[in-house]
Amino acid sequence: MILLFAALLPLLQVPPPASSAHKGLTHMAPTPMSVRASATPRMWVRASVIPRMWVRASALTSSYIPERVYDTRARAFTDFEVMLADAARADVLFIGEQHDDANTHALELAVLEGLTRRNVPLILSLEMFERDVQDTLDRYLAGTIAEEEFLKSSRPWPRYATDYRPLVEFARAQRMHVVAANVPRRLAADVSRGGLAALEALASDRALAARDLQCPTEGEYYTRFVAQMSGHPMPGDEQATPEQTRARNDRFYLAQCVKDETMAESIATAFAAPSGAPRTIVHVTGAFHSDFAEGTAARARRRLPDRRIVVISVLPVPSGQIDTVRPTDADMKRADFLIYSVAPPASER
Repeated sequence: MILLFAALLPLLQVPPPASSAHKGLTHMAPTPMSVRASATPRMWVRASVIPRMWVRASALTSSYIPERVYDTRARAFTDFEVMLADAARADVLFIGEQHDDANTHALELAVLEGLTRRNVPLILSLEMFERDVQDTLDRYLAGTIAEEEFLKSSRPWPRYATDYRPLVEFARAQRMHVVAANVPRRLAADVSRGGLAALEALASDRALAARDLQCPTEGEYYTRFVAQMSGHPMPGDEQATPEQTRARNDRFYLAQCVKDETMAESIATAFAAPSGAPRTIVHVTGAFHSDFAEGTAARARRRLPDRRIVVISVLPVPSGQIDTVRPTDADMKRADFLIYSVAPPASER
């Protein structure tokens, strides 16, 4: 279901009203914390039973994030810090996420914190923001507009407050550039209905999608996409002919491809932008876009052929399996590093 969500995002995702987005911030759940214990709020209270001693108040949410890291190149489990040391040498780092997993989002923040501790200059790139809101995002990061105005104008995802706000706020505190990498969903939706010709009919908005689009409706990525689609039938499928089903799948795939190409172009543009010291691009995206070095990852590699690209895929598993999980044969090809985390109960998704 997570992968289908990534594939059908242009059609299924509706931006929340600005008022509800702001309400989400006002009444949001505690922000996910990184694996560092020091992420707990720096709030101090006097201990009533020990005179003249000050202690840190305990947070109500745990800062412990169960995780195990597997290095598919070494074919062995490793640890988070070893993974970060390797990622610090990357030109582009993909973090493939499961969108509804709180632990995944906490680990994403931990990656940013760990690379920053190593003094790696970073640019954060996000699938979750679209190119036409880059100026709004820039102004918020620069402190020239308030968060309320930013949220009203940037179409944040419904779970922004808990899932992505910690990343943006960390970047803001570190004066880190953030790339609104994705194609506007309205353009992707147009492609899913009318094919790539829908983009060519655009005027100034054509620049909001990648210029170079290579979207053959064949190959392993296309096959995986269609297989995912077939696992989740849509209304009217039972009456559709095979030709109609193929045509619909192709249009949806083209929308997915436009998203991949646009995010890859955004990454390559950010990497090439003059900014003094070279910077590592950390791109956070749904895992379908980067797993198996396909999707956005493959298209970024086409644009940056001589650069080191590393792919991380986060795989939530049931709590009882975290200590015994082993990668499958397919997982060995999924990413350079696999981070196994504990999936939340179904009631919390």
